[in-house]
Amino acid sequence: MNKFQAMEVFVQVVETGGFNRAAENLKLPKATVTTLIQSLETSLSVKLLNRTTRHVSVTSDGAAYYERCLQILSDVRDAEESLIQNRLNPSGRLRVDAPTGLASDVIIPALPDFFALYPDIRLELGCSDRPVDLVEEGVDCAIRGGRRLADSRLIARRVGTMNYVTCASPTYLKLHGRPTHPDELAHHRCVNYFSSRGGKPFDWYFTRGVESVQVALSSHISLSDSYAYTSAGLSGLGIVQMANFLMTPFIEDGRLIPILEDWTNEPLPIHVVYPQNRHLSAKVRVFVEWIADLFSNHPTMRD
Repeated sequence: MNKFQAMEVFVQVVETGGFNRAAENLKLPKATVTTLIQSLETSLSVKLLNRTTRHVSVTSDGAAYYERCLQILSDVRDAEESLIQNRLNPSGRLRVDAPTGLASDVIIPALPDFFALYPDIRLELGCSDRPVDLVEEGVDCAIRGGRRLADSRLIARRVGTMNYVTCASPTYLKLHGRPTHPDELAHHRCVNYFSSRGGKPFDWYFTRGVESVQVALSSHISLSDSYAYTSAGLSGLGIVQMANFLMTPFIEDGRLIPILEDWTNEPLPIHVVYPQNRHLSAKVRVFVEWIADLFSNHPTMRD
């Protein structure tokens, strides 16, 4: 027996005063209505209705049960309408974490468009280059770069690609010369970027045709923040390798100059990640879709 359907049938029988009218209203065979009421009474071990050939009346137990059924059915309808409404108009607090540079230069400038679409969402955007624990810190989703997920508790959706450029300030190149091959970086001052979690500097990768070079740099300065890293390059502290979207404005105004341009840097896949044991709510879903669309239309982020 479908208990929920049986409650609906019982309420209809009480309100219409008969099995025939209830069956008509619910578009069910009369035999189905009769069977459901009998099954309901059997499961409850209570007589809910008094039946005669001409009339159906509710018992005292049936009257009490009728009131409870009305409340239950009303609560279910309210829950369904709330979900439908929330799906159409997502609302509430949404906590997201993103790398500082990506948040400041790509996401935040586009947020007016997001809030125009979803004005009832209250966004809490954590901006840092440290990897957060989504489960422990109660973060709904995060934007991360990487080829593999270190945390098996997370689900990832690829939404874009971060491309890199190697460059240096005119002052640095004037003093130290311009390298023509990645191997020459060993004799240059380079600025390292390291993980705030493990403290290990990231290697640099270069490809030209079938030739691939991985460079592990020994640097006189290492940084873990993308803006501090960019500032080090602008200050002439050494050669830097950073995301295109951060470096392009400085390349365009001449404060940084691209080098090793005949070599390509290995792009980094960008994912939105969220806990696998957490229901993907409407507000998270629309944010993920919006981010995917934003990156797909960004000249330096699209796959």
